[in-house]
Amino acid sequence: MINFAREVTKFTMNREKQLEAFNRLLDVMDTLREKCPWDRKQTIDSLRPNTIEEVYELSDAILAHDMHNISKELGDVLLHIVFYSKIGSEQGAFDIGDVCNQICDKLIYRHPHVYPPKEDGSQLAKDSSGATNADQVIKNWEQLKRQEKDGNKTVLSGVPGGLPPLIKAYRMQDKARAVGFDWEKKEEVWDKVEEEIGELREALAAVGEDGEGRDNAQGELGDLLFAIVNASRLYKLNPDTALETTCNKFRSRFTYVELKAREMGRDLKDMTLAEMDALWEEAKKSE
Repeated sequence: MINFAREVTKFTMNREKQLEAFNRLLDVMDTLREKCPWDRKQTIDSLRPNTIEEVYELSDAILAHDMHNISKELGDVLLHIVFYSKIGSEQGAFDIGDVCNQICDKLIYRHPHVYPPKEDGSQLAKDSSGATNADQVIKNWEQLKRQEKDGNKTVLSGVPGGLPPLIKAYRMQDKARAVGFDWEKKEEVWDKVEEEIGELREALAAVGEDGEGRDNAQGELGDLLFAIVNASRLYKLNPDTALETTCNKFRSRFTYVELKAREMGRDLKDMTLAEMDALWEEAKKSE
């Protein structure tokens, strides 16, 4: 009993510190908006490019598993959330309280297996599915989203058009899977991948010297990439993370080749492919 009381007290103190820190951020935002010329002139539109940059910086920190920078970049993203909310409150549209309450209401509504209906029926969503695993939760989530008053009216309408294509393909396929549109066996996807490779080869062979047929070949390339994304999803691999990792690996190895060539007093353009391959193998061994 004593240990339980101690843990409750520790939790309460931590929550108080967290709320104090959040209140501090709100106070700082109020002050900056009033006294800083740059902060004062910002609008929702002007902040958008900066927000996108901050999210990518957070993504880089996550890929590097750099917990210090993850914390730092999360702070930058949180600042933007508070900034947008401050502007919203000035326009009488919404404030940070609305932002927090809306996400809380959404989470409660979409988790009926955690927040069951109350006796007075005040809980909007009933847990008729008895979700006991993550896949069932995802299916229920998509169904509940379409039932919401201002929710998505179609399965794929919740996928932002501005997402990078690789992520967009993954999210579209994942949402389709949530309503049962998927391969019965994951191994079947390889027949589709091989089919798309064959169609791309045929399309490329048909491209004329004047470029005629190139649009068709590009379409077939898109089909192949979409199929590969599908395969990665079925095997629980993230294609965006995989490609980002490979890009970083290529950058590291190619930079090694470039710097080694410079040490040798050579220019990459004057080196043979065999010479560069030899340095490439050195780079791989040095990792």
